[in-house]
Amino acid sequence: MSRPPFLTLPPCARAYRLDTARGPFAVHDARPDAAPLGTALLVPGFTGSKEDFLALLAPLAAAGFRAVAVDGRGQHESPGPREEQAYAQRELALDVLAQTRALREPDSGPVHLLGHSLGGLVTRAAVLLDAAPFRSLTVLSSGPAAIAEPQQARVRMLIDALGGLDMESVWRAMRALDPPEAADAATPPELAAFLHRRWLNTVPEQLIATGRQMLAEPDRVAELAGTGLATHVVSGAVDYAWPVPSMDEMAERLGARRTVVEGAEHSPNAERPQKTAEALAGFWSGVG
Repeated sequence: MSRPPFLTLPPCARAYRLDTARGPFAVHDARPDAAPLGTALLVPGFTGSKEDFLALLAPLAAAGFRAVAVDGRGQHESPGPREEQAYAQRELALDVLAQTRALREPDSGPVHLLGHSLGGLVTRAAVLLDAAPFRSLTVLSSGPAAIAEPQQARVRMLIDALGGLDMESVWRAMRALDPPEAADAATPPELAAFLHRRWLNTVPEQLIATGRQMLAEPDRVAELAGTGLATHVVSGAVDYAWPVPSMDEMAERLGARRTVVEGAEHSPNAERPQKTAEALAGFWSGVG
């Protein structure tokens, strides 16, 4: 799971509930001092939340962009039902389109969509439903189809556990499987408490449904290329969920800009936020 480097909202941002036609969503909304060059909607990944983008908010606002990070339905501070069908990929994609409509303001500029990990699959699905609201799509640490085989085994274990155990018991089992460097002893207490709280706040049916999506996602790169939307594929130099060469190939098939953030792995947004923000702002500025 992504671990934000800090938990403090920057002065340029505020937290609130975004009301949409499909219900309320918890967001962090960061704004530049002047009229924004555009609005970036940031969609988190599996087991993630809007806090995964905290370190991007200030540098993106400083570059002139409004940046809005969102908890999807059933994630952390956004409500969601206890029914798996509510988290079908189409439903999550329709949520993204509703969020985009709700964010539009007269001076907010074009909308640039970004999805991290699972969020890359969800945002792709939103664009394939309707690309018109967006100026660009950035796929961050997300690949062309299902996740890599070793990660599939881990996700299947998680789905099985969620079907029979409460969230606290699953959390403890997950922590027992973590490598030593990921142990809570190496994590600041406030961050460890947040990660635990976020996990308990997440609807288990959301995790089961989206986990299954990552296991079965088809290759939809050709469909995405057919939209003609400007695309950007960003990743770290190493990735455990999708091999970096698969993201290289996806970028070629899309005719997309390709950025590899050195020193980062699956979460460049949290691990190398300044370099990631520079790459994002540079791309968005280039596509208008």
